[in-house]
Amino acid sequence: MVEKTGKRLREPAHVPDDPLLWPIAAARLAMDACFWWLERGPAERDDSSLPWTTPGTVALELATMRLRNCTRRRSGQPALVCAPLALHRALIADFAPGHSVVQSLHTGGIDRVYLTDWRSAAPDMCYLSIDSYLGDLNVAVDEIGAPVDLVGLCQGGWLSLLYAARFPAKVRRLVLVGAPVDLSIDSALSRLARNAPEMVYDQLVVRGGGNVNGEEMLRFWSRAPSRDDIAVALQKDLSDDEGAALLARFDRWNTETLNLPGTYYLEIVNWIFRENRIARGNFMALGREVHLKDVKAPVFLLAGLDDDVVPATQALATAGLLGTPPAFIAAASEPSDHLGLFMGARIHAHAWPRIAEWLRGDLTKVLARSA
Repeated sequence: MVEKTGKRLREPAHVPDDPLLWPIAAARLAMDACFWWLERGPAERDDSSLPWTTPGTVALELATMRLRNCTRRRSGQPALVCAPLALHRALIADFAPGHSVVQSLHTGGIDRVYLTDWRSAAPDMCYLSIDSYLGDLNVAVDEIGAPVDLVGLCQGGWLSLLYAARFPAKVRRLVLVGAPVDLSIDSALSRLARNAPEMVYDQLVVRGGGNVNGEEMLRFWSRAPSRDDIAVALQKDLSDDEGAALLARFDRWNTETLNLPGTYYLEIVNWIFRENRIARGNFMALGREVHLKDVKAPVFLLAGLDDDVVPATQALATAGLLGTPPAFIAAASEPSDHLGLFMGARIHAHAWPRIAEWLRGDLTKVLARSA
């Protein structure tokens, strides 16, 4: 539901502990919504003020995203990085030199890299659903040329997995990094999603006029990250001039939030986090019920041992839900928190080169060795 920027996930600010007070809380939220509509400022810009780390062009302008083309050569197997659509911009996948998924894939020999640069939801996007994003992802894949290698980060992970189950012939290999899939496995995030009353999420949508306001959600779900939190996420000493520049860049990135379509947000809360439909095999995607056993593509799972958003046990449990032969499933657990999996210098020095090598590797040799 969100990318957490602090170590501890705090309870929602407007949610009392006593269940008898929920009607009062609802009335308070509704009253707050009236004042919020009067006090809110101008609409959020859709563009970030932060430059990309990797040069690229916009290959497609779609309702849900700009498809960024970071390709260095026209030939070769394409990889599409599916960034999280939760709270922050897709710069999480291309944050800074030494902290960029796109750059690490390039360094590892993956020359054709694309990135989903999700748009912040405008008022007319409030009814966009998970199907809307799957549909545009399908258009992007067709534009790139199937089959692609899908690299799903966090929320982009379950979206990539749904896509692979719905269009198995269009995905050659699948990388899932810190991806929540089976929400029956306990985590702070899944526990909060289940325990908070449904009206809390409905009111977030009401307060945003049909969308979820990113700035409000940032205040609602997480505390401001400290300097130490950011150092842990970036896996970097921030005491020198380079560190100071990274710290300033992180602060700006953290405050440039995305608004989410209300329909999309509530589907995630109810269908994925509350009802666990993906893992249970009753998720309807673009008119068809999808089953993870239909995913037979080779899969690489990366988990963070210090990740309290998507614990390693949850991230790695996805392997048992797939139809992929065990010999074609690779998994790694690294000492990292959640953001560190995408931004951490140590992870980019060790784990991402392994992922790039796996994407380039000849898996028929793996099958031959296991026979």
